[in-house]
Amino acid sequence: MILIYTHKITPRIRYIFKHILTRILLIPVGFTSKVEEFVAHNGPKISYTKTALGNEFFIKSHELLFEQGVNDLEINIQKWDNVPCFFATNIKSAIPFDIFAASFYLITRYEEYLPHVKDIHGRYTAEQSLSYKKGFLEKPVVDIWAYKFLEILKKRFPNYEYKNRNYEFISTIDIDNAFAYKYKSLIRSIGGFFNDLFKFRVFDIWNRIAVITNLKGDPFDTFQKLLRFKKEYNVKTIFFFLIGDYTTFDTNVSASKEKYRLLIKEMVDYARVGLHPSYFSMQDPSMLKKEKDRLEGITNMPVSYSRQHYLRFSLPETYQHLIDLEIEEDYSMGYASNVGFRASTCTPFYFYNIDYEIQTPLKVYPFALMDTTLNDYMGLTPKQSLGKIRDLKNEVKAVNGTFITLFHNESLSDYLRWKGWKRLYESMLKIATS
Repeated sequence: MILIYTHKITPRIRYIFKHILTRILLIPVGFTSKVEEFVAHNGPKISYTKTALGNEFFIKSHELLFEQGVNDLEINIQKWDNVPCFFATNIKSAIPFDIFAASFYLITRYEEYLPHVKDIHGRYTAEQSLSYKKGFLEKPVVDIWAYKFLEILKKRFPNYEYKNRNYEFISTIDIDNAFAYKYKSLIRSIGGFFNDLFKFRVFDIWNRIAVITNLKGDPFDTFQKLLRFKKEYNVKTIFFFLIGDYTTFDTNVSASKEKYRLLIKEMVDYARVGLHPSYFSMQDPSMLKKEKDRLEGITNMPVSYSRQHYLRFSLPETYQHLIDLEIEEDYSMGYASNVGFRASTCTPFYFYNIDYEIQTPLKVYPFALMDTTLNDYMGLTPKQSLGKIRDLKNEVKAVNGTFITLFHNESLSDYLRWKGWKRLYESMLKIATS
């Protein structure tokens, strides 16, 4: 155990020291604000305060972890070796930056509590974030800082027994549209037919008729392929099912359709299944509860995992709604427009609610990339996407983090906008598991 001395033990200090030391570096940690207890401790110890007590391992503290609420902070990005960092310390400090305060700022999404302009879907945009502006969005800097800190710890406390954590990969699949044409209502099928006709999409009209009349399989029905890959590559896979009522943004098959319900039940037998709360559930906790109850009614199991549709969430309200419904894990932490690390970490972390100044029981699993980001937003080819996937995986592997990807069943279809993308998912699995 490492003992931390600080002049005032705050919830923020407990939260971020445990995240960096215990969750990332696997080092148990204790806290004290009594100088005599700190001096008497024989094991490794660190003082985190304004001035050093003596010649101990000292880190000069930034004010952030002793404050409450949010303030508009001035952030000056500098380099620690070649890694961007901020909140510089002084020459007496064992490390040149207060990585604990800096990590707290990034992981809690402190900047998302400050006034900002939302996009057309009511989302915080990557372009407004510090990591995007300063060019480190694609680096899990919190984990990189932790490992640089570990090297300094090992030199100061060489006899301590340090543990190594293992790299992990999680594949997550969003089911926005389980089927392209099958099991849709008559009105939707007729509407879709006339829409294709109006736009002279002859190929789509033929496919629609062929699928509905069972001459062809539904192109979006790639579930057996996904299960086969899960087994073949021994990959932890989570399926997030959209089962909200039909809206402009929620166009999945109705949850009342027996075939869709059977599909969900089948997935539960082979993989983990979570909720994909519908577009408007972000502002409506009663809608979120209705959808959670609906999924539990289908699976006969409590729903523990969630990812917001369109990645629409607002901090801290959306996460508080999930906590109120006893959701344990959320997988929404990422941007639709950019790949990378929204919270600057590739380590799952507990959501810290700055409004209440408490660590909550909701564990946040940040993802590194999404198929629609690569295709629709960045306009990359499958080959270029593979290079981007490899780069991100290498960043995570370098710090033994958790590499999480977000794909859709549609992107394996080789159909419409996914023409030519059929093999990308399996290629990604090969890279992620190698």
